Parts: sequence; C-alpha cells; structure tokens
Amino acid sequence: MTTTVTGGADFAAPSTDRYFEDYVPGAVYTYGSVVLTEEEILDFARRFDPQSFHTDPGAAADGPFKGLIASGWHTSAVMMRLYADHFVSKVASLASPGVDELRWVQPVRPGDALSIRTTILDARVSRSKPDRGIVRTGIEVLNQRGEPVMTLTAMNFFARRPTRS
Repeated sequence: MTTTVTGGADFAAPSTDRYFEDYVPGAVYTYGSVVLTEEEILDFARRFDPQSFHTDPGAAADGPFKGLIASGWHTSAVMMRLYADHFVSKVASLASPGVDELRWVQPVRPGDALSIRTTILDARVSRSKPDRGIVRTGIEVLNQRGEPVMTLTAMNFFARRPTRS
C-alpha cells in the first residue's frame, strides 16, 4: 500500500520527532490515497466480514447497495493505516483509550480512492500523568470526490517533549 501526503500543509515536526506539543487544536491535515480493489474487498470480507454484499458480486448486485461494497471494518483498517503512517508520532505515541462516534456514512466501492482529513479538536496535559497529554482528533475518511464515507473521533495519548537541561 502506497500513501502520500495530500492537501498541502503537514506538521512542522516529522513523525519521528513529534510530541504532544506539536498537536495544535484547530490544525487540519489530509493524507491519502489508497485505492481499494475488488480483490482486496473480497479478500478482507471473506476473512473478517462474510456478508454477501461484501463477498459475492452477483448477490451484491441484487442487494440493498446495488453492487459490491467494502466492509466498514475494511474502511476502518485503511483509515488506521493512513493515521498511523502519517499522523501518529513514531516516538511519543502512548496508545489510545478508544474512539467515539464511529459512523459509516456512505458505501465504499471497488476503485474508490480513500484519504483521511484529520482535525485536532483539543489537546490537554494529563492531570494524573503530567509527562503526557491527550489529543482528540476528528477524522473523516473521504472518497476520491471528497465525500465523507466514514467519520469518527479518536483519542490518543502522546508523551510531552523532553526538556533539555
């Protein structure tokens, strides 16, 4: 899978030197794109979400979506790959307590090119562990027409930048 930075601006610090302080509320970054092939959609669904509108092009043509669609969990996995490759710090990530408000708002079809648009909603230093902060990020997964196909709010813990003596 090859991904690219799109939409112009990126963080001032590369992911190999990115800490909590680099996640500024209001900043928006766009990353992508990943094209989903029919073969990838079928393979993922056969392994993890074996419903006919994900696994059988013939049955899907007569189904509720009038054609084959990717599993929402496949879309989520593509989102996570883009997010981990481009947004999450390689040196300061301390995992995630979860996501909120995950929504699949439009089907993803073979040939769709997916990207993500991240908006940092807020960032605050942890009260109980001041060596880290928590960042809340709104994520939209977009198709090649710029239409949202999935949305969620992610939370991540990041270490604060070490102080220099």
